[in-house]
Parts: sequence; structure tokens; C-alpha cells
Amino acid sequence: MANINPYLNYNGNAEEAFNFYKSVFGGEFERIVRFKDLSGTEVSFEDHEVDKIMHISLPIGNTILMANDVPESMGRTNENENRSKIYIKAETREEADKIYNGLSADGQIEVPISDSPWGTYFAMFRDKYGIEWMVDFNPSKEGQI
Repeated sequence: MANINPYLNYNGNAEEAFNFYKSVFGGEFERIVRFKDLSGTEVSFEDHEVDKIMHISLPIGNTILMANDVPESMGRTNENENRSKIYIKAETREEADKIYNGLSADGQIEVPISDSPWGTYFAMFRDKYGIEWMVDFNPSKEGQI
């Protein structure tokens, strides 16, 4: 079966955001490619953009979180879009708390982590980089993914 992996766009702070995500989830970057690494191509970038991220990936469990910085010539990404969220299914209540506390730091809480009316332990928020997340733990499925 195919895997689905989120790919995020940033306005020049992808590396900062991904170092933050790495501090929450752990692990190592699978790949970092900067715009300057595209030398010899027909595409050129402004001097202040060459060290920005063309591609970065961080494996998290069976998923790979990926991103890039959008070059200024392509315009800014919408930092307040609200059509999509990254959903995290935690294995334990403790893991849900750890992820929620880490990712929501300095962010905007929409739904604080708590027991939900539908029986899960759930939160919804926007992190300090404008990315929207949902964290969910189902106590009846503890240890199952």
C-alpha cells in the first residue's frame, strides 16, 4: 500500500522549523538539499536564498515529514491557511502529552489536550510556524497503530 507523507512550504524558515520538529520527535534528517546544491541547472536564485532549503526530510515513525522554502520569486505561502492539518496518532497518553507540549509551545491552541466527547485524548493547534496539527490517542487502542 502507498504511504502518505506531508510536504510543507515555508517562507524562508524551513530549517528553523525542522530543527524544532526534530527536538520534539527526535531522529535525524534523512536529507537536506539547499538551493545552492542545484548548481549547473537552468534555475538561478537570489544570493540571499542560496542557503535556503530546497528539500528537507525528517522520518517520524513510518512517515516522512518533508518541506522546502518557497523562493521569493514564487510569492509567499499563506501562513494562515486552515484547510489541512497534520494528524498524529499517538501510541500512549504520555506520548500524546509530550508531542502536544512540544509542538504547541509558543503556538495557538484551538482545542487543548483533554478527553474528548468521542472517547479519545485529543488536541488541535497551530505551531509557532503556522502549521496546524491534531494529536489523538485512543485509550481503547493503546499500543495499536
